[in-house]
Amino acid sequence: MQYILDVRGLNCPLPVLKAKKKMRELETGDQLWVETTDPLSAIDIPAFCDNDGFQLIEVEKADGYQRYLVQK
Repeated sequence: MQYILDVRGLNCPLPVLKAKKKMRELETGDQLWVETTDPLSAIDIPAFCDNDGFQLIEVEKADGYQRYLVQK
């Protein structure tokens, strides 16, 4: 399944903390779009994936925010 976590407007470390919490709820193979306006997410989300063993599938630039597709 694919889910969306909208953390736009939140700054570091909240986007990663909320993504980490949501990933705990998902099943192996599920995917989560993390939508954020925090510019540090370009560093934080890939580091979060590496540290926690998740796969960063895709990164998109949207109108005023970024989207990161993370697979559990």
